[in-house]
Amino acid sequence: MSGLNEDPRGRVDGKLVRDRIPEIVSAQGATYTVRLLDDAEFRSALLAKIQEEAVEAAEATDDQHLVEELADVLEVVHALAAGLVGGLDNVEAARMRKRAERGGFDGRVLMSDYRPG
Repeated sequence: MSGLNEDPRGRVDGKLVRDRIPEIVSAQGATYTVRLLDDAEFRSALLAKIQEEAVEAAEATDDQHLVEELADVLEVVHALAAGLVGGLDNVEAARMRKRAERGGFDGRVLMSDYRPG
């Protein structure tokens, strides 16, 4: 398998891939069709991709695998942020604001048996 989502015949249909993947699979003798996405399609594809990458991170079996999957998550975050007003700086500012208001995850707090008052 190539690491792409393949059907049993080895075909991939409609998967957002990193920019150099066509070049890499061409060198392996694969054939494919590509098209460039418009802004709305790209955003939709990135939102689907971040879910895919988050699942892969959650399923990582060791630290190195987790590092690789988190790198993929971050790449998608960067691509999504690039399409927003303020870009990644705006996302980072929101992260810091939320951290100041609600905290981070440093305390390793797990809440259970929550019942709204």
